[in-house]
Amino acid sequence: MAKSFLLLLLFLGMVGLSLNDNTDPLVPALYIFGDSTFDVGTNNFLSDSKAKADYKYYGIDFPNSEATGRFSNGYNTADYVAKLLGFDLSPPPFFYLAQNDSNHFKSEILKGVNFASAGSGLQDNTGKDLFTKVIAMGEQIQQFASVQGNISEYLNDTAEARVKNSLFLFSVGSNDIFEFFAANPSANDTQIQLFLNTLITTYETHLENVVKLGARKLGIVSVPPIGCVPVLRLKNAIQNFECVNGLNAFALAFQTALETLLQNLKSQWPDLNYSLGKSFELTITMIHNPRLKEVRSACCGNSSATLRAKIDCGPNTELCENRRKYLFWDSHHPTDAASKLAALTLVTGGPEFVTPTNFSLLVLPS
Repeated sequence: MAKSFLLLLLFLGMVGLSLNDNTDPLVPALYIFGDSTFDVGTNNFLSDSKAKADYKYYGIDFPNSEATGRFSNGYNTADYVAKLLGFDLSPPPFFYLAQNDSNHFKSEILKGVNFASAGSGLQDNTGKDLFTKVIAMGEQIQQFASVQGNISEYLNDTAEARVKNSLFLFSVGSNDIFEFFAANPSANDTQIQLFLNTLITTYETHLENVVKLGARKLGIVSVPPIGCVPVLRLKNAIQNFECVNGLNAFALAFQTALETLLQNLKSQWPDLNYSLGKSFELTITMIHNPRLKEVRSACCGNSSATLRAKIDCGPNTELCENRRKYLFWDSHHPTDAASKLAALTLVTGGPEFVTPTNFSLLVLPS
């Protein structure tokens, strides 16, 4: 196990979650984009959406056991990154703020907004057939454009500097990949490469749009080895529930292409800074060198014989005995404990997990 990973494990057990002894957070605001890995309740406001986690046993370890819309037994990675940077929690969803009066909206967006929507992806159509209604990445960025306009109106001359020094977090791409391989189980190498090129080109457009709106600090979390989530391991029951190698190979190729994309963006905008969280390496390290005792089965679902992945987590399903020892909470998502470790790695980890620098160095004043 990598030395820096061992140090993180010690850090996890020995200290609290804030790296900041001051009363003020380390950045002016957090603006968070992505899918269910970062969603803190966006889809609760979408009446037609089928991608929701607003019922038990979701949130069982959240304060008051509240099912907030997070796809977790407690907090998610965005929450823990926020805590490490000195915030109380991930900022609230855009729709939550937008439903309040104009003055409240304008004051609260100065601290940050969470735009992430479960089931969404880089492409506009991702999640629409499965979940009916999600907020795609393009629409999330349009929402930020309205936020940025309000910040400029509210702060005038200081708005540009505030946005420039804020941290923009992204975690997206898994749903695009899930859907492509489900619809194209026999895709050949050429088709797979074309799909990868499309995803990266689309991601580039989204990031360029955010940069043009003033973002200069990007924290990007790549796609994990998604072939190892319980619902896909279940397809390999004959092979002792091993990971689906084809999806993992694509996830790693996506991460490599994403790193090149970020390097190219940096060359176009020299004052742009970024950190790429190598979720692939982090998750593989957790799987093969587990502090967590169970890294294959979900905690919430039915029947450990099917990795609790055959039936979605819900009020009539089973729970594992010790949620802190599980990597996966449900058939797709990490536990609160795994999310905490992921956040610690993103914020304080070494270059094998976060490149070219970690989030704590990224947020230093420009």
